Amino acid sequence: MALDPDVRKKLSAVSTATLCTALFKRGLRNQFIQDVRPLNPDLPTMVGEAFTLRYIPAREDLNPITVFQQRDHPQRVAVDTCPEGAVLMIDSRKDPRAASAGSILVSRLMKRGAAGVVTDGGFRDSPEIARLSIPAYHNRPSAPTNLTLHQALDINVPIGCGDVAVFPGDIIVGDAEGVVVIPAHLAQEIAAEAVEMTAYEDFVTEQVLAGRSIIGLYPATDEQARNDFAAWRQAHRR
Repeated sequence: MALDPDVRKKLSAVSTATLCTALFKRGLRNQFIQDVRPLNPDLPTMVGEAFTLRYIPAREDLNPITVFQQRDHPQRVAVDTCPEGAVLMIDSRKDPRAASAGSILVSRLMKRGAAGVVTDGGFRDSPEIARLSIPAYHNRPSAPTNLTLHQALDINVPIGCGDVAVFPGDIIVGDAEGVVVIPAHLAQEIAAEAVEMTAYEDFVTEQVLAGRSIIGLYPATDEQARNDFAAWRQAHRR
């Protein structure tokens, strides 16, 4: 089922940090993908359903450079079938020594309308990818082709990416800090709670910058803080 546009809008307006806190309240402690960074942190927040690609260690007799000539090569098929609005999530075994993809494939994802691409490995042509208008996250640049170490195997199966389990259809959110994975069945309630949390955090930030103590304010354990927030929300129509 496609992501509800209202949920997508709400998730695009909150931070991955806030989402992690909302997930933690539900017992989910390990949803932030480790050691991936945006190539262009100035792009808008990435939101989309997970569409996955899994690599395994390359075996030389099965993974020569000639496999790129095969029309059913899983890497190419994944790029050319990733749905519009989805995020291509790549399991590269946390190994950035060989590229998960390069600028041509990421350009194809962009033109197909993908919401973004994430690998716990690396991209080649990273300067070119950084200039594209599609959010892209990786560990670090990788010049060699994936064939030197990785063998593309499975499309749209459960994977591990940056020590986080990613299931097809999970909701992926990426901002300037990194990427968080939201189980699909929780997306609506997490989005709603994160919007509320963000409103309060904006109020707190304003108060702290004005010199107010955080004691009783953050978290809101004092009735005065709650009353002040209610007045702030009314004034700011939040």
